[in-house]
Amino acid sequence: ISDITEPIILVAKPELRDDLYGSSILVVTPLGGDEHVGFIVNRPTKVSLAAMLPQHGPAQKVVDPVYLGGPAGSQTIFAMVRRPESPGGHSVALMPGLFLAFDVAVLDRIIETEPNHARFVAGLVAWREGELRAEIEAGAWYVLKGDAALVMRDPEGLWEELVRRSQQADNTI
Repeated sequence: ISDITEPIILVAKPELRDDLYGSSILVVTPLGGDEHVGFIVNRPTKVSLAAMLPQHGPAQKVVDPVYLGGPAGSQTIFAMVRRPESPGGHSVALMPGLFLAFDVAVLDRIIETEPNHARFVAGLVAWREGELRAEIEAGAWYVLKGDAALVMRDPEGLWEELVRRSQQADNTI
């Protein structure tokens, strides 16, 4: 089994047939105690930040859709920001070079100053102790090393590319 005590990227195996998690890519970070939190990064919604925050002037200029991060807390907006250091507040490092912001003041500042370095997601995925390890052992996921650039890529065709890459890696063992 891969080291899941470090930030990782999960790629749903083609056999994973699930409306939410099938064909998905998640960025996952450990919380300690074999618990994890993650965000689906390749599920753009049809909803814009402008529609979710109609009173927020700068949000009207963000062209990218809000992404579905996961089923838990789906009313909560998070910003994943690619930058060398924390954007401030209670932001969390998901992996080197990728931070998660959820404080309203920090979100506002990101929307106003660096929306092109951010991906806005609604909701998250949470695994209780041992759940993620069990899913990996059951063969649901390919596990890749954390890579901030990969997480923020345009999701079009990315799942297919990562599955192909993972299957080729499996065949070289």
